[in-house]
Amino acid sequence: MRKYLVIHSDHEGGAVSAHAVRLVGSALADPYLAFAAGMNGCAGPLHGLAIQDSFKWIKQVSVDLGGSDVEISVLEDYVRSKLQAGHIIPGFGHALLKQTDPRYTCLYEFCEKNFPDDPYFQLVKKLKEVVPAVMRHQGKVRNPWPNVDAIIGVVFNHFGLHDESFFPVVLGVARSIGSLSQLVWDRALCLPIERPSTVNMDWIEAFCKSRTDNKQEQA
Repeated sequence: MRKYLVIHSDHEGGAVSAHAVRLVGSALADPYLAFAAGMNGCAGPLHGLAIQDSFKWIKQVSVDLGGSDVEISVLEDYVRSKLQAGHIIPGFGHALLKQTDPRYTCLYEFCEKNFPDDPYFQLVKKLKEVVPAVMRHQGKVRNPWPNVDAIIGVVFNHFGLHDESFFPVVLGVARSIGSLSQLVWDRALCLPIERPSTVNMDWIEAFCKSRTDNKQEQA
């Protein structure tokens, strides 16, 4: 738990939960209320719910393929079929990470040392080998490497936390350490209230046109 809390305490202030704390806190709101706003940011599947979605997917793979003893070739076919059907593979691919998430590596080594025979970890090891290769071959994701969501559910499950709906709560405990520390610095530095830049309809039309032109060029 100490390891988890440390590696999830901060995310450069850029993750939804961490940024929401600073955004609301910039209005000089009570830190408790600012942190509550950050936790509401964990309600989305692209952020806080990604942990439980990833572990649910791992469990479904185990059910579909008969456990962790599945052959690599069978797992490759399974992953390929899911991608071809338009499904995403939770825990793989990240907008910012251009290599394997160091938090994933940290927990992977922890699992390898402490419970290498856990059946879900055995499946995670095979997915680590298979999924990025299949994604690269199909060109589905620019950065197909595993992130921390692809393994943390296995750790929670091994130590008895079986209720996936509680995973974001543990994330919140960790995130409080980093985001509230950042809020203290924001106040100490007298940073101003956050006001995002605004755009008009001309900008929106130009943006949409540029995206359409890029897609046509790629086609």
